[in-house]
Amino acid sequence: MFVRNKRSVGRGGVYEYLQIVRSYRAGGKVRQQIIGTLGRRDHLVASGELDGLLRSLAKFSEKLRVVEAVRESGVAARTARQWGPALVFGRLWDRQGLPDLIRQLAQDRKFEFDLERATFAMALQRLCAPGSDLAGSEWIKTVEAPGCDGLALQHFYRTAAFLAGVRQSLESRLFNRDLNLFNQTLDVLFIDTTSLYCYRGTETEWRKRGYSRDHRPDLPQWVLCVAVNAKGWPIAWEIFPGNTADQKALRQVVAVLRQRFLIRQVTVVADRGMISRDTIQLLTEHEQAPFDYVLGCRMRRQKEVSEEVLARAGRYQPVADNLEVKEVRVGARRYVVCRNPQEAARDAAVREAILEKLRQTVAKQGPKAVVGNKGYARFLKVAKGSVTIDEDAVKRDSRLDGKFVLTTNTDLPTSEVAQTYKSLWRVERTFREQKSTLEVRPIYHHRDDTSMGHIVASFLALRLEVDLQQRLEAREARVSWPDLMRDLGQVQSVLLDLDGQRYQLRTDLVGAAHHAFAAAGVRPPSSVTHLGPVS
Repeated sequence: MFVRNKRSVGRGGVYEYLQIVRSYRAGGKVRQQIIGTLGRRDHLVASGELDGLLRSLAKFSEKLRVVEAVRESGVAARTARQWGPALVFGRLWDRQGLPDLIRQLAQDRKFEFDLERATFAMALQRLCAPGSDLAGSEWIKTVEAPGCDGLALQHFYRTAAFLAGVRQSLESRLFNRDLNLFNQTLDVLFIDTTSLYCYRGTETEWRKRGYSRDHRPDLPQWVLCVAVNAKGWPIAWEIFPGNTADQKALRQVVAVLRQRFLIRQVTVVADRGMISRDTIQLLTEHEQAPFDYVLGCRMRRQKEVSEEVLARAGRYQPVADNLEVKEVRVGARRYVVCRNPQEAARDAAVREAILEKLRQTVAKQGPKAVVGNKGYARFLKVAKGSVTIDEDAVKRDSRLDGKFVLTTNTDLPTSEVAQTYKSLWRVERTFREQKSTLEVRPIYHHRDDTSMGHIVASFLALRLEVDLQQRLEAREARVSWPDLMRDLGQVQSVLLDLDGQRYQLRTDLVGAAHHAFAAAGVRPPSSVTHLGPVS
């Protein structure tokens, strides 16, 4: 139904009548039926009957009742901004001493904006709304964070350039502060690398094409190396040109740890991509105190491992339901062979399925159908035009079922060596978070310095995330990170004007938001806060 303004010509002139009309369909055509005539429009408006009728009808509509209540009471909703993440991570930011540290590093520089607040905004964006600095400069306008009003794109760019320039000083000061503030220990360091590709296709001193873990060899990239301690706390990070090999990156990081942090006796744990004779020599034959190490081995590529270590007989010692170990020595070198019985069964089943498919394909389609297949290649023997299954290759492959091999110069029991290496998942989780939660990649900046500053902001964000995760674990609050961030984002600040006064309202805490506030030691703001008269 609707109200129609019907014009009618009478003796006194043209009059307008308000009619309530209903539309309906009959015989495939739309018809209209007059339900009733309210009267002449000018009389209804002059007498106030029209307003009274509308108010009376509004009582039966929820939406119109709200609008009417707002109009009569003088309530006006001004803004609604995301508040939860800024409150929680802002407290952790302060506890880590980052505001004072950044101001100290910038004390000889003159900025017309609050550099510390811009740095916090960049780190917060990495956590809440990963993207470019352009997107971040717009996103921060939707956030309730003290001192962040007025931040613009140019401030993000200038902050990124500043962070690149003070990167090493920032890292060193954070390292020394962490030792005292968090009582962090350096008995064990886990080191791993990842690649971060750039959308800007021009190569520079730092942006180089190399081995891409992101399967984007067409784009230049950076190589990022991060070291964390046994608790998963980020200790140091180093950035390299995109064509830097993992082994070279590890060597340079170890050199940095020795020079910048004066680290002496510590056990370095690294994945199998890092191992080489030069790497081991660097760790053990340095003029300063040598490092202990636990390194993963390449079981297929290292001849000594594949032909001697894995071929040695010996009884495995159970460590856990899914882990058993044995020690093998080749000369002065110590190896620890680790085996997961569950994984071994799965590997054997997968291999048998491949072999069965291979036999069926050869029988039905002939040898040519399998020659170019990479999945079959390692099990094939090609000789004089004939293709057969290489039984020796099958036997060699079966030696690897459910296994990984470590080499170490420590005196730790074999069980502790294996468990120490398995803790490498902490640094691998760090990189998963860098790529998913923090979205360091891709990098959109044109310049090397701002790109580097982008990575530094991401590292600061990572510190905030790990800090909160460790606090949650200490409280035994098991909450998934995506759920936590979603629930924190629902805590909003709403500004209301009522009768000339301004109020700040906080929406309810839902889901995991309670855990985040409690873990960070933040008392949620009052549901309603009076801010004073409307200016």
